[in-house]
Amino acid sequence: MKGKAGTLIVTKKNNQTFLSKLAKDIRTNYALYLMLVVPIILLIIYNYIPLYGLKIAFQRFNPALGMFGNQKFVGFKWFEYLLTMDDFKYALRNTIVIAISKMFITMFVAIVISLLLNEMKHKKLKSAIQTCLYLPHFISWIILSSIFIRLLSLNGPINQLIQSIGGSAIPFLSSNDYFQQTIIATDVWKEFGFGTIIYLAAITGIDQELYEAAKIDGANRWKQALHVTLPGMLPIISLMALLNIGGILGGNFDQIFNMYSPIVYRSGDILDTLVYRIGLVDFNFALSTAVGLFRALVGLILVSISYGLAYKFANYRIF
Repeated sequence: MKGKAGTLIVTKKNNQTFLSKLAKDIRTNYALYLMLVVPIILLIIYNYIPLYGLKIAFQRFNPALGMFGNQKFVGFKWFEYLLTMDDFKYALRNTIVIAISKMFITMFVAIVISLLLNEMKHKKLKSAIQTCLYLPHFISWIILSSIFIRLLSLNGPINQLIQSIGGSAIPFLSSNDYFQQTIIATDVWKEFGFGTIIYLAAITGIDQELYEAAKIDGANRWKQALHVTLPGMLPIISLMALLNIGGILGGNFDQIFNMYSPIVYRSGDILDTLVYRIGLVDFNFALSTAVGLFRALVGLILVSISYGLAYKFANYRIF
């Protein structure tokens, strides 16, 4: 009993010490805390209050009765129905395939380009190339999608070039055989340049004495990159891969929504676009909420796993 009482006293003292330190910090940095008020209010309004609407996934929701009306409770009916939907199975498969392909291909291209840029000695040319590479990251998919739709259409410049060298026009955006690869390729083109910033920063943190030792041992640039640069980049590469696991069910709604059509639903539909179509096109709010809740729960599990692995293998932590 004494041990438990002692533990409670110590815990109470620690809490009081923490609160007193927090109060002192607030008095000292009150301006910074005031700046947090508006973001916290917006976070509550847009992220926490809407959680009340998740109950729709367990109801036969009638919009006429409103959110607070006497809706009929149906339990897990909509989740059971999801398992029988071909559209849901296609969307889940497409989401995972597209997201994983984007993640690994983007990382691979970014790493290779970073290694090549690191070997460039002309600083101004290197900076110019790097700027051109990561500039597409800041362009909205609303703009890029309209550009790609024109470029990749059957009568677009790319198909005209293919036909001019004796090939046949490729339906990049209107065939289930090509749409998924097109989505992945265009996203890699847009995002890999931004990844080079992270990997080049990791390269600059490598001890230069390792390169000097490699030169003394007779290693050329290729061997230095293979045996010094890449091993030095591995911690950040592992960390980025682990953190990206949590976003596997993302799929990039903006890109696909602006580039796909009913013809390619089987290969291009993802969970986010399925939620949009079921909820805002078919007005089945209960089913769309069930799909969204499923995605959120699986995403929470993946994020938890990814951060756990990042802490274990890359010593990365938030708190």
